[in-house]
Amino acid sequence: MSLKLRSSLLLLAFVCVVANASAQTAYKRIVSLNGAITEVLCALGFEKQIVGVDVTSTYPAAMEKVAKVGHNRNISAEPVLALQPDIIIATNNFLTPAVLDQFKSVGIPHVIIEQEFSVAGTKKLITQVAAAMHVPEKGTALCAQLDKQQQALRVTPQHKKVLFIYARGAGTMMVAGTATPMDKMIGLAGASNAATGFADFKPLTAESLVAANPDVILLFDTGLQSMGGIDGLLKVPGMAQTSAGRNKRVIVMDGQLLAGFGPRIITAIKELSQKISG
Repeated sequence: MSLKLRSSLLLLAFVCVVANASAQTAYKRIVSLNGAITEVLCALGFEKQIVGVDVTSTYPAAMEKVAKVGHNRNISAEPVLALQPDIIIATNNFLTPAVLDQFKSVGIPHVIIEQEFSVAGTKKLITQVAAAMHVPEKGTALCAQLDKQQQALRVTPQHKKVLFIYARGAGTMMVAGTATPMDKMIGLAGASNAATGFADFKPLTAESLVAANPDVILLFDTGLQSMGGIDGLLKVPGMAQTSAGRNKRVIVMDGQLLAGFGPRIITAIKELSQKISG
């Protein structure tokens, strides 16, 4: 190899390294409006650049100290823009057109990602976030880790009906139907959703609870706390008439782990499967 050619190759390599480093450090103030996206950003090495998150961004623990801009279901532009972000990353589930228009009007780069509630969807989310942050190779590595975890995962089909209840005290209780993250996660864990015939969420009624007759009740840990624990939950009208109520089969999980579909998805599937069969 000639000295001139070697010098040219070294120069090209240097330019690539500098360009990559520049891309990785281009965003100094990131606002994430989705818990799964926040987890991905942290896993990709951007934890310290995150200056604002929505309230579902509870993991890793360092996010507790980051400014909260509201729940991703009702985000308004003002608290986000007040943090002076140089990029905003969110999923397309909840942001209103009006909020998106405000982001556009001030010229702040924003990336809106469609979230799919599956293992493949999580890998796609990782890939898209990594591309937005100009670190595709880190996204590939993170997806490879998920592949290994998925290959080692063993889920046995369980002939049990699981009912997820979103609770914020006895006055606010909703049941997760099809096309919800909880429905997808129950299926991935080898069980079936006791709530069928409707998509999204519906208010819990005694009649629907008895008709569903779940074998297991599933809640977020914070949801069960809001009910005053298992004893409070068992007092819900209709609960005593279900298999889950009679057997006191109630399980809880961390909300973001269960429903986030972030990088910990395989851990979530394994934990839920074990708790259902336990």
